[in-house]
Amino acid sequence: MIGDLFRFVAAVLTVNASTWTYGVNYGRIADNIPKPESVVTLLKAAKIKNVRIYDADHGVLKAFKNSGIEMIVGLGNEYLKDISVSEDHAISWVKENVQAFLPATQIRGIAVGNEVLGSTDVELWEVLLGAVKNVYNALSGLNLTNVVQVSSPHSEAVFGISYPPSSCVFKEALTPYMKPLLQFFSQINSPFYVNAYPFLAYMSDPEHIDINYALFQSNSGIYDAKTKLHYDNMFYAQIDAAYAALETAGFPKMEVIVSETGWASRGDANEAGATVKNARTYNHNLRKLLAKKKGTPLRPKIVVKAYVFALFNENLKPGPTSERNFGLFKADGSISYDIGFTGLVPSSAVSSLLSLKDLGAEGCFRSYSLLLTISAAILLLNLTW
Repeated sequence: MIGDLFRFVAAVLTVNASTWTYGVNYGRIADNIPKPESVVTLLKAAKIKNVRIYDADHGVLKAFKNSGIEMIVGLGNEYLKDISVSEDHAISWVKENVQAFLPATQIRGIAVGNEVLGSTDVELWEVLLGAVKNVYNALSGLNLTNVVQVSSPHSEAVFGISYPPSSCVFKEALTPYMKPLLQFFSQINSPFYVNAYPFLAYMSDPEHIDINYALFQSNSGIYDAKTKLHYDNMFYAQIDAAYAALETAGFPKMEVIVSETGWASRGDANEAGATVKNARTYNHNLRKLLAKKKGTPLRPKIVVKAYVFALFNENLKPGPTSERNFGLFKADGSISYDIGFTGLVPSSAVSSLLSLKDLGAEGCFRSYSLLLTISAAILLLNLTW
């Protein structure tokens, strides 16, 4: 009886679980951010259930044990050459950094390298596919391919022409490396991960790009004459540009997932648009957009999924000031600006109202109905005991 009841509750949870759309990148190039255990608390309070990290730090993986948060771990570029030539090393890495933490820590993906083909390191281009294959084969040998997916995030630098979206193609110099990689990902049913930043596009040409188009605000948008589609925000245009490149390359059915997107709240004098107001506007509107669980103009039936960059401002990141100011939260765990999260403090009525206003009453109603169902099941369990 009790076993049947638990199976019933599990079934209810499964039925009510919906496709995720909103995740975050948990970068840790800092010496002043909260400990991983506090980060779990923060994410739970914010109801963020999908996280990407850039390594496979054991302290982080242990902290996320039994948290219910799904994770993508990273195999850094510095390991690619070694992993590409040694199946044994790939198996050891997967055993030590993935299998050892399953199933309590819900590792759902391995990002093999980051922005490799968008870099200038040709040696890394040459070893990426081998590393991807060896990691996948290691997962296969451990019977984990149904649990853990293999991917490799790309920057916008892999594209040649990308405006209008339908004209986008991969750079010709990358074709000998990109096409075999896509072929393999197609065989193992992996999506195409792209780091899409309207902020970077706007910053590169603020005189000719309407900032409202970049920030999801009211604007005239652009019209793609080839597809006869209209775009009122750059985020969708960047995603559909990736879809167009994939289609031209021969992979029209491959899903695009945004592995990074965000907006800097502070920057140097030459970093146009890097302000708290713009960062709040972008991330607030992005969150609302993703909550609608809709597709893009070119792929309306494929729900857009994105990981926001980043969870925290990271004070040790090199480069321009913007690099250290992408965080939704400050180093002390407080919010950088208000988009409906509360930070490392108890949830308040104000944040609840913000969530209702921003994300829609329908989602709250579903959550309430689920709560009633679970409560009833728990009551029945108590009566059984």
